[in-house]
Amino acid sequence: MILSNDDFFLLGKERVKLIFTIKINSCITFKNTILDKKITIAIDGFSSTGKSTLAKQLAKELGYVYVDTGAMYRAIALFAMQNGYIKEDFFDKEGLVASLPTIRLQFKFNPDLGFAEMYLNEVNVEKEIRTIEVSRFVSKVAELSDVRAKLVEQQKEMGKNKGIVMDGRDIGTVVFPDAELKIFMTASAATRAQRRYDELIQKGDSVTFEEVLKNVEERDYIDTHRSNSPLVKAEDAVEIDNSHLTREEQFKAVLELIDEITKML
Repeated sequence: MILSNDDFFLLGKERVKLIFTIKINSCITFKNTILDKKITIAIDGFSSTGKSTLAKQLAKELGYVYVDTGAMYRAIALFAMQNGYIKEDFFDKEGLVASLPTIRLQFKFNPDLGFAEMYLNEVNVEKEIRTIEVSRFVSKVAELSDVRAKLVEQQKEMGKNKGIVMDGRDIGTVVFPDAELKIFMTASAATRAQRRYDELIQKGDSVTFEEVLKNVEERDYIDTHRSNSPLVKAEDAVEIDNSHLTREEQFKAVLELIDEITKML
């Protein structure tokens, strides 16, 4: 099911048919239930679809905990690069797996930024994990069953009390299969590559659009074809193709979804 500007969709396990219309200039008035009733929000989807942006918006609006699982996998990929376990045409999988017990990942809230940053063995690596170099290897690292097992266990523990927004590749299918709201985000590869390219250029990275597009397409293939927890849409997830949606349109759309869900609890 795909959510665009105007659509019908089936929501969650209740399979309730709803009519949804985005009203850009409307003001959403929430019932007390949207804040009183804590839920789990699982956001999955392809790379560079804005999962983290949406998740941060929702967490801030609802007062929820936000967990960027992609940052966790990126941090392990960075560790692998720093310790010589992975490079072009080389991947010492056994060596990386053996080193997993030495890896400590933490999210530490940065009040100046308004969100938590990733720390790898007590070092802030938020900037380093967002580079194109890490992007080249993160999907290969995420394929390893031992890596996924380590991180999924941590992620499940983080969300045991609800009131959490978590984004990644298998949140709605593996980490929180019973999440009250599951969202699957997608957009064309070219659209996603342009977004990522603009982001990297703004940060001062020297890359070409063709390099970024190739990376996006390679990650799509690896993510959807890996044997362990491949990227798939949960049957009860709401799919959002945001190729032609603004961030504000998308944000308002999901807030209305949450309002509908909390009314049914």
